[in-house]
Amino acid sequence: MDLKTTYLGLTLPHPLVCGASPLSADLDMVLRLEDAGAAAIVMHSLFEEQILKSAMRRPQLERESRARMADQNRSVDGYSASAGEYLEHLVRVKSRVRIPIIASLNGTTPEGWLQYARALERAGADALELNFYYVPIDPAETGTAIEQRLLDVVAVVKESVVVPVAVKLSPFYSSLPNLAARLERLGADGLVLFNRFYQADIDPETGGSSLTVQLSDSSDLLLRLHAIATLSAQLRISLALTGGVHEPVDVVKAVMAGADVVQVTSTLLQHGPSRLTYLRTQFHEWCERHQSSVAVLKGSASPGARAASERFQRGDYVSVLQSWNPDNLPPAD
Repeated sequence: MDLKTTYLGLTLPHPLVCGASPLSADLDMVLRLEDAGAAAIVMHSLFEEQILKSAMRRPQLERESRARMADQNRSVDGYSASAGEYLEHLVRVKSRVRIPIIASLNGTTPEGWLQYARALERAGADALELNFYYVPIDPAETGTAIEQRLLDVVAVVKESVVVPVAVKLSPFYSSLPNLAARLERLGADGLVLFNRFYQADIDPETGGSSLTVQLSDSSDLLLRLHAIATLSAQLRISLALTGGVHEPVDVVKAVMAGADVVQVTSTLLQHGPSRLTYLRTQFHEWCERHQSSVAVLKGSASPGARAASERFQRGDYVSVLQSWNPDNLPPAD
């Protein structure tokens, strides 16, 4: 059964890609992921804070960098590797593996990105993934301004590299289809949907906050399926689904919605590289049982170019609300 797919112009043997995670920071683990059958690997992110920290060593940028870091009101001491160390690790990884390696840049401003995007390309990255992680807190900052900052970042990077560029987005935009279309016109080669926001919880006993990484589960998949199905009918660029892929059927659903690749992360952190082999094997068996290749399967559940597609979206919403049956309530005490 033919499971080949194309993502960012890269021909891959199947759609299962390792998403950005701490696993890629260890060379031995990268080799294990390749052995487990990863079609490609997205590196852990090089953060804007690391870039600014490195820039502080350059006298001409010291004042600007310090001001930027003060605005962010956060410490960069927690980042274990400098920008230079990230590049060195990328070179080592590329020298040892044969599958495509996608480097990840994480930030919100163009400063320093032109230099490091080029450096990542020179280090051998087959593509770049721009992770635009931004949480607005200023009531004076408009949604238009936030979107323009994203577009500026993408424009800077696209002008500076030849390798394909994907943009990783959050779901919290007023009109995702509009933003996606603008990114496509700007030259973005792909979209990765969606980023997840890690938020502090409140400890009622101490009144303080606590930070705990919450891994995804299959319930996170629905939001991604809706977005991928909508955009795959409207865009020509590559689409990657990330978040909520834990079982083989999740992979099937993602491809049916129109995803070119499926990025898996949380399930690998929970179960290790062998989970990737399981997902790939079971996905292959599902396709064989249903006599369906990836090319045939992809987008088969997307609304496509049906007339008045908004009405179908609205109809789904109404149908879900009306599907609740009060008879399902437990009996009164």
